[in-house]
Amino acid sequence: MPRQNHRCARRPHPERRAHGGAARHPRTGFAARWKTIYSQGIPPHFGALVKTLLPHTRFGTRRARLLTVLTVFAVALVGTAGLAGLQSGTTVPDATIAASKGTAVGAPSASMLGIRTFAKPAGVTVTADVVYTTEADGTPLALDVCSPAGSTPGTPGAAALPAVVSIHGGSWVRGDKANDDWRGVCEWLASEGFVAYSVDYGLAPASVFPAAIDDLATAVEWIRRPDNAARFGIDPARIGAFGGSAGANLAMLLGTRGTGPLTEGSRVAAVAELSGPTDLTGQALATDGASERLANLVLRYLGCSSLADCPQAVAASPARRLDRTDPPVFIGQSDHEFIPLAQATRFSANLERLAIAHELVVVPGTVHSIGILDEGMRARVAAFLHGTLGH
Repeated sequence: MPRQNHRCARRPHPERRAHGGAARHPRTGFAARWKTIYSQGIPPHFGALVKTLLPHTRFGTRRARLLTVLTVFAVALVGTAGLAGLQSGTTVPDATIAASKGTAVGAPSASMLGIRTFAKPAGVTVTADVVYTTEADGTPLALDVCSPAGSTPGTPGAAALPAVVSIHGGSWVRGDKANDDWRGVCEWLASEGFVAYSVDYGLAPASVFPAAIDDLATAVEWIRRPDNAARFGIDPARIGAFGGSAGANLAMLLGTRGTGPLTEGSRVAAVAELSGPTDLTGQALATDGASERLANLVLRYLGCSSLADCPQAVAASPARRLDRTDPPVFIGQSDHEFIPLAQATRFSANLERLAIAHELVVVPGTVHSIGILDEGMRARVAAFLHGTLGH
């Protein structure tokens, strides 16, 4: 059925969050994780970061749902220009993050995007431009499906695979599911054994909030439908979301949408996000020192003229929509990037308060979104997704 025009008033989605005392939904498969603050050899300007993160870290706890604060002070070694992006260091299993000194300044160039260090493996297949819904004006919205090498959907006895919805960034006003970098994300997720769905959604200013999140909720429902799940060989009970920048905000909104089981409707069972704004209210943006550019992008996305009079900012803020039924979350961010670090640390504290399993990984520098998705960060995100969604 054609969808309602994004420019018009939109009917509430049936799973729109109704806050209250809903019972906690059980989460399974997420092992208790370590937590560490590695401070050896930290440059002086990182002291404030450590002071920010230490209050959220309690050493020696044994609860199954632990806050993992992984402060990764690692950057590219001098002379290793061939490896783009920040290097996330070497992990000593279940213990410490080793660090190497270096610098990471300025906006990322084309050669500094971490995802561009990924080389597509043989065998990953892409099914492009699968229409999942149609707008009221007849415009189709489509997704691309990246399938792991050797997957055989529809074959009797074939194991159903976990799925990840990949949500591109672009400040809510631009971007595409199939540009080179986000196609790389889709293929990387497939190489990790997930069926990845790279999804297009309505962009502002033509499609203001809540158009984009409604589109993505529709996509998840389409993916989960029994015929579509069988077509691509996925387990409809194991769907996660990954996003960067504006896509990270939308991935988190997917995670906080609704209160029912994480295996039904448009709910997702895990969220991994890089550089996502978590609180779009004027008060939070001002307190966190957000740039005028970020504030203007938020206004355009929300369709408001002033953050002082923009009630939809609350509904568009994952930090304001959390409850105990929400899934585990992975948060990755640079400490001096476009999105203020306080957006990540405060969101982490809220997750801790609600006993929602999560990880926070902070790297030094200014590189944004999938620019930090280098080999080390990819390994951490993949481990998180496997820990929550399985193999």
